Amino acid sequence: MNGGPAPPRPAGRVPCGGFTLLEVLIALVVIAIPLLAIMESVTLNVSNAVYLRDRTMAHWVAMNAVAQEQLAAQWTDAGEYKDEVTMVRKTWYSKVKVSTTDDQDVRRLDVEVRADKDAAEPLETLVAYLQRPQP
Repeated sequence: MNGGPAPPRPAGRVPCGGFTLLEVLIALVVIAIPLLAIMESVTLNVSNAVYLRDRTMAHWVAMNAVAQEQLAAQWTDAGEYKDEVTMVRKTWYSKVKVSTTDDQDVRRLDVEVRADKDAAEPLETLVAYLQRPQP
């Protein structure tokens, strides 16, 4: 340890003690780009999970409509029937189209389920065949 005075600094030089603004901005860009990609991926996964949940619920509503027709004691006349069903605290809108087939003892059921009453496309479409109930 030298007890003498510190060597003089050259004139016009600033001591280095941190990062420049440009270095900080580049570091922020390097961090921000992967974070944006991660956020986009998470958002896509969440919206996909919601869509799959809704499709599953709509399928269950359609299957329940078919099961109700199968369990009915009466033969369902050909035509269109609309219904509102509440499942998992949500209202689902179903439309069952009953049509005749070449076999007089078999009816075709086309079931469409929508989450929104005014939706153009159904979330689920199901086709089933119904046999005439036995007396």
